[in-house]
Amino acid sequence: MEEDKLIFQAKRNDQKAFQVLFDLNWQYLYNYQLKRIGNSQIAEEISIQTFTKAFDRLDSFDSKFTFKTWLITISKNLHVDQLRKEKSQKKILSDPIDDSDTLQIIDSMPSPEEGMISDQNLDDLLNTIKSLKEEYRKILQLRFFEDYSYKKISLELKQPLNTIKVKILRAKRLLAEKLDKNV
Repeated sequence: MEEDKLIFQAKRNDQKAFQVLFDLNWQYLYNYQLKRIGNSQIAEEISIQTFTKAFDRLDSFDSKFTFKTWLITISKNLHVDQLRKEKSQKKILSDPIDDSDTLQIIDSMPSPEEGMISDQNLDDLLNTIKSLKEEYRKILQLRFFEDYSYKKISLELKQPLNTIKVKILRAKRLLAEKLDKNV
């Protein structure tokens, strides 16, 4: 099927069109990132994030460009953002700590108040998960509560591995957004 038609259908929330676009472009994008980064796990993670962001913002796609070019641009930007975050974290970690004024002994046992807060946070998390669509609840349950691998989830749900990866990323992002709204 022609790319323009697939994009048009995907903009109308056609999941099959999403899947075809994903399948047609996955290897190209992943190989690009793998050559650029040299780490297969990071390349895979950025590629998954790229597709998620692309599909979430498909309405902003400009048909003057090819879909692959658009994906590469998103992918580059995500990688640059990741490098900035890592650099920022390294700077924070490398700042010297002056503990001459403060010496704290950390008690490993949480206080009753901390225990209540932790329980409340867990309740909020579980209630928010329950508010997600069934497919997202199921996939999060299998991944994080039953500790299934991506491959095992793929077999369990009879869906392609890459689809599972994208759905997990989407579910996590949606969950984070809902939790942020509740704060």
